[in-house]
Amino acid sequence: MVNVIGVRFKRAGKIYFFDPKDFDVAKGDNVIVETIRGVEFGKVVTGKEQIEENDLVSPLKPVIRKADDDDKAKHLNNREKAQAALVTCQEKIAAHGLKMKLIDAEYTFDNNKVIFYFTADGRVDFRELVKDLASVFRTRIELRQIGVRDEAKMLNGIGQCGRRLCCANWLSEFIPVSIKMAKDQNLSLNPTKISGICGRLMCCLRYEYDTYKSLRKQMPRVGDTVKTPDGEALVFGINILKESVRVKLIVNKDKEGELELGEDFLEFHNRVVIRANRTRYNFTKKMVEKSGTVQLQDQDDSVFENLTEDEGFISE
Repeated sequence: MVNVIGVRFKRAGKIYFFDPKDFDVAKGDNVIVETIRGVEFGKVVTGKEQIEENDLVSPLKPVIRKADDDDKAKHLNNREKAQAALVTCQEKIAAHGLKMKLIDAEYTFDNNKVIFYFTADGRVDFRELVKDLASVFRTRIELRQIGVRDEAKMLNGIGQCGRRLCCANWLSEFIPVSIKMAKDQNLSLNPTKISGICGRLMCCLRYEYDTYKSLRKQMPRVGDTVKTPDGEALVFGINILKESVRVKLIVNKDKEGELELGEDFLEFHNRVVIRANRTRYNFTKKMVEKSGTVQLQDQDDSVFENLTEDEGFISE
């Protein structure tokens, strides 16, 4: 077990572990630490704690000292210099005619390096630009190409929910998000409704996914036959949050496997619904509306996993 503190260098940035040594540091304190980029100014976001050495991703670097007033003043001065450097770099990019969008700039605490963040559609040959910038700033220059999600995190903004972006305010790391998460939560698959301002799937699709996934496992699927208090029925839709099942009662079932269904839709809580068997019924909305019967087919579960509104009923 080793003693560590968690330090963050940017708002909503990733938390890095450092060795506090004998310094009396607590959550909220500013510290000067040694990183792979050099000496940096950071804020302690988790106090002293003990963790297993195996949990450390890289060798633990030490805290150099607690930040004093001079360190804080230097940090603020570096931020002001970075804004000025941003303007200068933008002018140089225009002069070189490069197709790149400059996003942000920052100085390392010891001023040994200036880092410029940019986005571009493809690879950019910025070797001449780096030479030009080095002659202006008289220090090491690093140009780092980032993605659109990182751009949104740096610039911040307002999401579709009306709140500030999660990634820029509290989400320290991007989490994998897939279109399957939207499908399983029965959300609209319209890209404009499930995409953030970065153009990628919204991070919040992940927040409730585990709950939906857990509840869905306990419920029948569209096309299942179930036993209800009113008799055997065919599932047309499910409401995961209400844990309810929307069905039509089976009025008659002939020897050829055709079902005659009642006209009314009924809704039952999942607690009172029992799956009759593993047989599924392949049907379409048009077929049911036209004839009121469906054909019996014994199919694998995967057939029903990708139902769309045109092919069959889905959760409401």
